[in-house]
Amino acid sequence: MDLTGIALVTGASGFVGSAVARKLAERGLSVRALVRQGSPTQHLTSIDIEFVTGDLRDAESVRGAMKGARYLFHVAADYRLWARDPKEIVENNMRSTRIAMEEAKRAGVERIVYTSSVATLRTGPTGETFDESVNMDESHAIGAYKRSKLLAERLVVEMAGQGLPVVIVNPSTPVGPRDVKPTPTGRLIIEAAAGRVPAFVDTGLNMVHVDDVAEGHLAALARGRIGERYILGGQNAGLSDILATVAQQTGRKPPRIKLPRRAIYPVAYFAEALARRSGREPFITVDGLKMSKNLMFFTSAKAESELGYRARPYAEGIKDAIAWFRQAGRL
Repeated sequence: MDLTGIALVTGASGFVGSAVARKLAERGLSVRALVRQGSPTQHLTSIDIEFVTGDLRDAESVRGAMKGARYLFHVAADYRLWARDPKEIVENNMRSTRIAMEEAKRAGVERIVYTSSVATLRTGPTGETFDESVNMDESHAIGAYKRSKLLAERLVVEMAGQGLPVVIVNPSTPVGPRDVKPTPTGRLIIEAAAGRVPAFVDTGLNMVHVDDVAEGHLAALARGRIGERYILGGQNAGLSDILATVAQQTGRKPPRIKLPRRAIYPVAYFAEALARRSGREPFITVDGLKMSKNLMFFTSAKAESELGYRARPYAEGIKDAIAWFRQAGRL
């Protein structure tokens, strides 16, 4: 596929979005980013990018940014595991996705890559590895973020069935440089690298370098089938192994204490109570604890087979994340 023209990226000031914007610029595309007033852009100054100020929840803003775009990468999302008003997360992700898809259709965008999440897929407590074939039941979606991504993805699949030229990608847990906010995973790495995570719960994640996720987005644009979903993951690992990797790269001893979840719930409830007063997202949340009951283990076999997707060891992502956080003054 001849990748030329303007690619509009939503969420380019965020973690995954900035990686996608970089990869597009490297491939020689004209990159346009729709960003909110005051969004951080300092990590994008090294690439040629056109910034358009607007709000994804405003159709007129999106319509203006979409003019002349050949491709759309809708990467933006309200990625929070806690909010004073959880309905806000659902409303933000649903409204922004609907507007982005409708305006792309109106503008005649040639191809769309929609960034969903493995949060929409089934998981289990036994360590079984899951793929794209089984959706999570809405009744099992823990927390506003998971529910919002599930509903937004359903909307996109429905519109694909009506002719919208959209391919869906489902990143697992990205890690790496330029995690500006940072994400919940980035916060965990910062705390662990600083020696402030003395214990862990028995859970597991699929972790992947953010730049590999970005490459997967471009592969989906070029080779993905319309209406199909592709997991963009890396390796499955227990939380204890992930924390041990952080410790190894920072010269610290890894945590050895495994705590039962029931012992941590009072801490999570207290942290959320403080957050409601301060407005700052708590480091530990009740929904996060509930989600940790299931091991989020996935396979990217479909993306590897159909897109040529490949992922490096997640330890390289942790190494790059630590180096970037140090350079940014976060460590």
